[in-house]
Amino acid sequence: MTYVEEIRSRVATRDYNKVMVLWQEYCENDELDAEELIQILQILRQSDFAKQFGQYVEAILPLVMTVNDDDLRFEVLKAVYDVQSSNSQPLYELALELIKTRFSKDPIFQEKLRLVGLRSKDNFQGVLSNFLLLNHVAKGNYVLHTGGWGVGEIVDFSFLREQVTVRFENLGGGKRDISFKSAFRSLLPLTLDHFYVQRYVDPEKLAKQAKEDPVRFVMRLLNDIGRKTPAEIKELLVDHIMEADVYSKWWQLARSRIKKDGRIDVPANPREQLSVRKEILSPLGRLEKALCGKEEFHDLLNALYATVRDCPELARNKETAGKILDQAHELVTMQGIADADRLQVYLFVDQIMGNDKYRAAIKEVVQGLTNVPQTCAKMAIIAFRKSLLQEVRVYRKDWEKVFAESLLLVDPVQIKDYLLKELLSLPSHSLLEKRLHDLVEHPVLYPEAFLWYFQKAVASDDAPLLNTQKDKEHFFESFLLLMSTMERKKEQRDFAKKMYSILTGERFQIVRDFLKTTDEVYAREFLLLASKCSSLTRHDQNILKSLVDVVHKETVQRTPGDDATVIWTTEEGYFRTKDKILHIGTLEVVENAKEIEAARAHGDLRENAEYKAALEKRSRLQNELKELSEQFNHARIITPADVSTDYVGIGSKVTLKRKSGGEVTYTILGQWDADVEKNILSRQSKLAQTLIGKEIGNSFEFLGEPVTVTKIESYV
Repeated sequence: MTYVEEIRSRVATRDYNKVMVLWQEYCENDELDAEELIQILQILRQSDFAKQFGQYVEAILPLVMTVNDDDLRFEVLKAVYDVQSSNSQPLYELALELIKTRFSKDPIFQEKLRLVGLRSKDNFQGVLSNFLLLNHVAKGNYVLHTGGWGVGEIVDFSFLREQVTVRFENLGGGKRDISFKSAFRSLLPLTLDHFYVQRYVDPEKLAKQAKEDPVRFVMRLLNDIGRKTPAEIKELLVDHIMEADVYSKWWQLARSRIKKDGRIDVPANPREQLSVRKEILSPLGRLEKALCGKEEFHDLLNALYATVRDCPELARNKETAGKILDQAHELVTMQGIADADRLQVYLFVDQIMGNDKYRAAIKEVVQGLTNVPQTCAKMAIIAFRKSLLQEVRVYRKDWEKVFAESLLLVDPVQIKDYLLKELLSLPSHSLLEKRLHDLVEHPVLYPEAFLWYFQKAVASDDAPLLNTQKDKEHFFESFLLLMSTMERKKEQRDFAKKMYSILTGERFQIVRDFLKTTDEVYAREFLLLASKCSSLTRHDQNILKSLVDVVHKETVQRTPGDDATVIWTTEEGYFRTKDKILHIGTLEVVENAKEIEAARAHGDLRENAEYKAALEKRSRLQNELKELSEQFNHARIITPADVSTDYVGIGSKVTLKRKSGGEVTYTILGQWDADVEKNILSRQSKLAQTLIGKEIGNSFEFLGEPVTVTKIESYV
């Protein structure tokens, strides 16, 4: 384990004593890895005991001074001063010498010395970083706010007022005046070509670079920002330079190219960070790195498989291929390994390495297997499960029976797809239909397989065993029964959530399509089964009732108040409210906080009218934000499927004819879209409640005059 990893581990466990032992040991080294030291100091700077450690950091100075490269030595010393908290005389003298050597010709050099603390000598922590930040303060330059405001462009500054004005991306382009003292704590200078700046200024250009050369793009990102996990890289890119669905496809391609390229270190654990290698690994170096420290059978086999999969040229390189085959032979001859594990090695050599050394052994083992699904389940490497089944297809006369048996038992879904395709290719589907019948009758025995086939079946018009309406109804019943069963099992709650997402996805689309073919009797049964699923909230149940109501108008008694918690809205109203919430939360609240601070500075809070007014405004903003946010969580955009023209409801455009003559038309929408001048009624209004449920020809009294509903249209 390197010093970086060991110190990171000790910091995580808050083992300060061990950190100090490691630090003392590190300071006694004969040579210094500058980049490693910078990483160590960054870890310690962010730790809980940074202040205590800062008292001893200067012990590394003799070793730092051995760095020959002036710029690299300055970078290391900058990291040292960022951590130091002793403010000792030797540190002061060294800092003054470094700054004079580099910046003494600056016209306001003495003023900057004062600002960074080298005149008073009391506290000059971060002195080199702070001096560089002051040098960076100029209109048009960019900075990064470490508190979450994102990239900012410097639009003004004043050394007289000791402040800089910055326009930040995450504040909707809002400007902020920041004192130099605060800037030292929260701002980092960025060059114009830095990744963060380009993401802010020209994201389209970055997106183009990512598409054209993913490896070079990721290297740039890592060089500019530092080591990042795949999840952190995703957060940096999604919604900034590409959409989530585009990113997923891009990252799959990028990751495969990165692994083959060799310039970026990609850990096997996706939670660990990617980093740029100092030197490109040779094919032999990759293999040795992959196998280093591994002794157990599964660790060695996984390392061999993953390395050759990600870097196929290893199998074509004579030197590395020979070493891989030697290692595979050692695995085969290990004592006490299971038949399934030995078979994995045979398949690795045969199919991944392209060597037929174990072809006869594969045939013998496959023909002798008594339980193929069980053997597949024991194979840790998923790809070899399909390989085994393909060998069964070649060497077993009973392969059809084996495939039918394996269909519900072998994961993942890609293998099920392969098995299904092969079984469908047979002249008779009797084995398949019998297996699928078992699946529908006993979904709890095969939950993963059931969900796999359910998704496949609802997306197809000719899925096996779903040829009749009765088959489809039986399948949906099994789905709801399985869902209610899984909800009661603590260990299956994630599975139940997955089922819920499938059922409710795209506004219950699969239910909408299914109900179009059902009769009234089944519709009642469906709603009854759905009511047993605790995952389906009262709001969900009301939606299901409304969906059934659209298809079978008399099946469910209409109760307009059932979904009173829903905030119905148009798409325009939805996004208008979303923008309003964002405006209050990011601009008005921030401005109000500044008003409170400004009023507080006037003193005597008991008699301070401005302070009281600002507090009242804060309370009003908080209440408004809370109310709008709660409503927004229950908002639902009205779609054509939600609107009926048979009776008045949400989204209806209803025409009323007065007994005395003349007509008037009202549109019923949600409270966010109501407009009296345009005759758009809120669904909660008294008149709208009177109208809801009425049909063409119905009469009632309005403002003391009889009126009749003559037309019902959809506002959409």
